[in-house]
Amino acid sequence: MNNTTTLIDTHTHLDGFEARGETAEALTRARAAGVGAMITIGTGSDDWAIYRGIAERHAGEVFFTVGLHPCSVGANWADEVEQIEGFWTGAGALPVALGECGLDHFHLPKEEPAREQLKAWQRCAFAAQLEIAKRVGCPLVIHSRAAFTECVAMIDSSGVDWRRVVFHCFSEGASEMGELMRRGAYGSFTGVVTYKNAESAREAMWLQGLERLMIETDAPFLTPMPHRGKPNEPAYLRLTAEYAATVLGVGYTELAENTTRTARAFFGI
Repeated sequence: MNNTTTLIDTHTHLDGFEARGETAEALTRARAAGVGAMITIGTGSDDWAIYRGIAERHAGEVFFTVGLHPCSVGANWADEVEQIEGFWTGAGALPVALGECGLDHFHLPKEEPAREQLKAWQRCAFAAQLEIAKRVGCPLVIHSRAAFTECVAMIDSSGVDWRRVVFHCFSEGASEMGELMRRGAYGSFTGVVTYKNAESAREAMWLQGLERLMIETDAPFLTPMPHRGKPNEPAYLRLTAEYAATVLGVGYTELAENTTRTARAFFGI
């Protein structure tokens, strides 16, 4: 297949495959399923160099990002964030985006003062990464869990170009999607849209429309039906794409062409 008809997994995590020596096999299965490229997403300093290495070995097929995930934020967040910008100026393959970064209030501890301390560190780490994205001028991959309003407010105040922002694994509803669309941002959708109880996510996907749609696996998480409950992998993006095409009332080929075009334009790949 050519680049316009294969799918792009815009958000996956290949560190587990790499640790097990299974990256090549996962890529082979992805190609067989019509997934021609993927972006492996950084979450902390322990995976950034790993992902750069995979992208170099599989140039043109695997791309990577660098960012500090809010659930990876700790007392040493500043030391980790300080390393990010160097990936754009050092030797080797360059990241295609900064992220994933953002706020996650769902996984915070219930006890105080640890809860408020982590929220404060997350805000500081996110603000620092917004500044880096602004300096570098790169796309930004946002993780937002139970923190949509605050994430939007922080991006608003940062001065980052909203047209270069994607909220990955978009699981909010149409109202929140409207807020992103009004600003020019994107939402990317996972296998969650195949779940019976995810009507709000499907409504948001329908509102955003085919022309701005991006799809992802977030592997090894959020496996689409009918494999829910098993580890996810890039090959399963095909299942999400086929389901999304039925929701949007278009053919599979049209959806593949549109999502691939949007992903390539957004990430510059």
